[in-house]
Amino acid sequence: MAPGDARKQLLDDAIDHVAHHGLTDLSLRGLAAELGTSHRMLSHHFGSKEGLWVAIIREVEQRNRAAISEVTAAPDATLADAMRSWWRHISDPSLWPNERLFFEVYVQALLGRPPTSELLDGIVDSWLDPAAEAAEAMGVPPGEARAFARLGVAVTRGLLLDLLATKDRAGVDAAMEQWIAGFEGRFSGPTAARVDPAG
Repeated sequence: MAPGDARKQLLDDAIDHVAHHGLTDLSLRGLAAELGTSHRMLSHHFGSKEGLWVAIIREVEQRNRAAISEVTAAPDATLADAMRSWWRHISDPSLWPNERLFFEVYVQALLGRPPTSELLDGIVDSWLDPAAEAAEAMGVPPGEARAFARLGVAVTRGLLLDLLATKDRAGVDAAMEQWIAGFEGRFSGPTAARVDPAG
């Protein structure tokens, strides 16, 4: 197996483990045992447990960005429809373990703790261009699209944090619905590339 393939396989296995069991209470040695590999191999590919956290978050974020068009692309969907579809996807309980990890490492990154601080590079900007382009395709004026995308990231992450902290599904969903309803019928455009600007 090529080195890049080995790293990818370890990362895929770690992501799957987090999705089912969480991660941050495990040492790197403990995680290695769970994944059927060695501490040395994880250290070689990721440097430290924190380095592995960052790699997991970046990969999961990339997968979510790649899934946007599939999740929201209904032929007759409005912008509000697409936003509701994305919220259902991103707030599904199956994603909560990875989202808990995201927020835990985000705080460490904000405190400047290496190597988690690397996570801040692109933590918002990586979502803005694709979301703004899709928003324009749905009729959001070009001068508003990037701010619309940034707001989508902020609202979605804020409500995800609320949901993880309170477990108040009905209350959080109602808050998201109120935000989405503000865009109902406001923008109109092509039905292609339907997407909510949220990460």
